[in-house]
Amino acid sequence: MKLTPILLPASLAALCGFVISTDSTDQNWPEYNGNGARSHYSALNQITKDNVTQLKVAWTYASGGADTARNRTQMQCNPIVIDGILYGVSAGTQAFALNAATGQQLWKTNMTDNGGTTSRGVTWWSDGKEKRIFFGAGKWIYALNAADGSLIPTFGENGRINLKTGLERPGADDYITPNTPNTIYKNLLITGARVNESETALLGDVRAYDVRTGRLVWTFRTIPAKGEFGAKTWPANAREHFGGANAWAGMAVDRERGIVYIPTGSAAYDFYGGNRPGNNLFANCLIALDAATGKRLWHYQLVHHDIWDRDPPCPPNLVTVTHKGKRVDAVVQVTKQGYVFVLDRVNGKPLFPIKETAFNFPGIEGEKVSATQPIPTLPVPFTRQTFNAGDFNAFVADRDSLADLLSKAKTGSAYIPITSSMTIFYPGTDGGAQWGGAATDPSGVIYVPAKEIPVYTSLIKKEIPKNAASVTGAQLYQINCAACHGTDKMGNHDGSYPSLANLEKRLKPAQIEAVLQNGRGMMPSFTHISEAERKSIIAYLTNQEKQESITIDSKTQVPYQHTGYNRWYDRNGYPVSQPPWGTLTAVDLNTGQRKWQVPLGEYKELTAKGIPPTGTDNYGGPLVTASGLIFIAGSRDEQFRAFDKESGKILWQAALPAAGYASASTYSVNGRQYVVIACGGGKLNTKSGDRYVAFALP
Repeated sequence: MKLTPILLPASLAALCGFVISTDSTDQNWPEYNGNGARSHYSALNQITKDNVTQLKVAWTYASGGADTARNRTQMQCNPIVIDGILYGVSAGTQAFALNAATGQQLWKTNMTDNGGTTSRGVTWWSDGKEKRIFFGAGKWIYALNAADGSLIPTFGENGRINLKTGLERPGADDYITPNTPNTIYKNLLITGARVNESETALLGDVRAYDVRTGRLVWTFRTIPAKGEFGAKTWPANAREHFGGANAWAGMAVDRERGIVYIPTGSAAYDFYGGNRPGNNLFANCLIALDAATGKRLWHYQLVHHDIWDRDPPCPPNLVTVTHKGKRVDAVVQVTKQGYVFVLDRVNGKPLFPIKETAFNFPGIEGEKVSATQPIPTLPVPFTRQTFNAGDFNAFVADRDSLADLLSKAKTGSAYIPITSSMTIFYPGTDGGAQWGGAATDPSGVIYVPAKEIPVYTSLIKKEIPKNAASVTGAQLYQINCAACHGTDKMGNHDGSYPSLANLEKRLKPAQIEAVLQNGRGMMPSFTHISEAERKSIIAYLTNQEKQESITIDSKTQVPYQHTGYNRWYDRNGYPVSQPPWGTLTAVDLNTGQRKWQVPLGEYKELTAKGIPPTGTDNYGGPLVTASGLIFIAGSRDEQFRAFDKESGKILWQAALPAAGYASASTYSVNGRQYVVIACGGGKLNTKSGDRYVAFALP
């Protein structure tokens, strides 16, 4: 490990105007999404509906590390601001601190052991004297001195803890990364992490560590051990055979009650569960734990026996609503399916009826599909729920051939099991809602960005070599890589999974091996396969003349693989469905009814043809302020917009240097309000960038 902070001298920092703010009007943005409630809400009101059009760029910071050659880097960071200092993460996955009024860098890390991470930010802790920043990178959580970015050697092992420790199981790989900021409760650092989504996934337990020492304080097993509550929803000895059910999306915390609310991921493997019959608690749940002890208080399972990758994508929101004439503290979870679950924060009981609805569709051979799924009767969904022949857009290319393809597919319902036939997800596999999550305000209204683009996939028989079988690199590629990068190595349409064709012209074998060893961005590591297997895959990818067969021992229990996350676009590059393709929706949680919905983003060339703004695919969350504004980027058109929260009308927009696939933060220093957004691009075939841009009134 190497970490050398790049620190400005104190004299230079003073010359740059760095001071600790004492202005009573100043407000921080002290944690991920603004607060423990993850409300994305600020009481600041200097920027209003009347003056928002006067916003100008106050400062720009080049964080470094952008991949401008291949556009593979991203920045998903929601920066935090404490007493005039902004803390964020660069395009190269380095933590940094800035003067929040000027954008002047104060320090920046120089880590080398940070692969396989697309970070959404850092976590702050202070006891009033000591100040620490916790930063997840690679498989580690680092404890940094907030003053200069140096490691705190008394924390964990020389300033860091290894999240893999304690999550191992037979046959699991090494991949784990804390991509979403951790949650603080008193002197505890409560952690989740991203793990692989294949059958080699590590366990997904939630854990709490002492913020000073890094000592493990408690563990909640998301896949129960024998004899624990929920164990009967799995086959015997489930913790030895299955992984996932991990808290990758973030958490919310009610510090007054001492409760942490945790959404959990799908059990692995995501798209087939014939080897794990049962509801598979506590996968796909919203869990309330005693934050001090890790004891389960209640849980609500959002999807039973998930075989669709329909896990909750973002932290829940804590909000107070008026329900049946009484004020009720609620916890709200938005989902990839476009549903909104509203539960009593104390006991987990639904505030609106949730119906266990029958879905009588047969699964693929060996699958044991859940007979019912929970569907909220209210609030109304914030996305459309079905895609059928009448839902192609009016200008779609090759309509007849697409309609013929659809006629042979399985579509029209939220929970159709994937089989060998083409199966349509609508909304798509990543939403509906996505990791940016939703914002809430004190009136009990939730504002949620979403996408409405169909995705299709299917299951095919995996060519499983028999024990001690001889296989080629091409066969190993099909087993391990084709589900994401395509059977033809061409990747997918929007660039989320890049083409590997002609890879030898871009990367050397040693560089490919490093990616397979450590992962990169959203790609997990492949340390669960042998060095010989990795070398054989590399030889295939680089078209080496000599591609010898090797002998492997197959350990797979999953007989199928899916054919990719295929967003359905036509040959002109537009989604095949009726617009809007991206939306921003306001839902009144007091009544469960929609207030308004507007498109989020546009294709300017379509607007120029007289087609109303269609919205676009989007990533990142909204920011809502007391002055009635919603700030959001997220769209692939590289715009940053301010909406009227009462009507959804666009009041202001500005071009960004790269798409802002992140959630904005707002804060004030010396009485001046700023709004800042990370402009990392790199998804949806847009260019990568490294800039943070802050806006303020002149």
